[in-house]
Amino acid sequence: MAQINVPVVRNILQANERLAAENRRKFDDAGIFVINLMSSPGAGKTSLLEKTIEALSGRIGIAVIEGDIQSSYDAERIQKKGVQAVQINTDGGCHLDGNMIQIALDALDLANVDLLIIENVGNLVCPAEFNLGEHEKIMILSVTEGDDKPLKYPLMFQICSVLLVNKIDLLPYVDCDMAKVRERIGQLNAKGRILEVSCKTGEGFAPWLSWIEEKVAGHKKLRAGKH
Repeated sequence: MAQINVPVVRNILQANERLAAENRRKFDDAGIFVINLMSSPGAGKTSLLEKTIEALSGRIGIAVIEGDIQSSYDAERIQKKGVQAVQINTDGGCHLDGNMIQIALDALDLANVDLLIIENVGNLVCPAEFNLGEHEKIMILSVTEGDDKPLKYPLMFQICSVLLVNKIDLLPYVDCDMAKVRERIGQLNAKGRILEVSCKTGEGFAPWLSWIEEKVAGHKKLRAGKH
């Protein structure tokens, strides 16, 4: 007889939502704007973080939580940029969850942090379902992945505030139609913003950096109005 464990899955998600809400309160109390950065493996999350940190150095206090199945390679890369970085290894888990973020926060000094970026495990399925307490979900799609990913993994594209289409310097050499990307994402998420960038050349980074600065400033203003 087939067995369906839907109630178990529902309970896991509900428990995670409670933990995520606790994280959100902690972020808001500290005045920290939090991004959950998601993508498939190799899309360029860590490279984007490195370039973003370099550009905002001295203007915004940044900390990073790195999520990977194994190794501390990405956290070490980020620490070399002069910011706090904590590595979470999931030992086979395909996503981060609210409890993991709570544990990681204990290893961070949040006193001078304005922006916390959580680099989720490379996966286009599981991370979309688990709230971490973040303020915005951001996704990176590499042009090397093709233009069919919104059709195959719709939830990830539906929930993101911003989609960063990375590696646009490779467009002449890969089979990716940007018109189809924009059309398919528009059908799934009409309010989502699409920004085309290249971590290698820096093309398209100005709007991304402006978006971050506006969000961080707006979060500070909102917090100041409540005190």
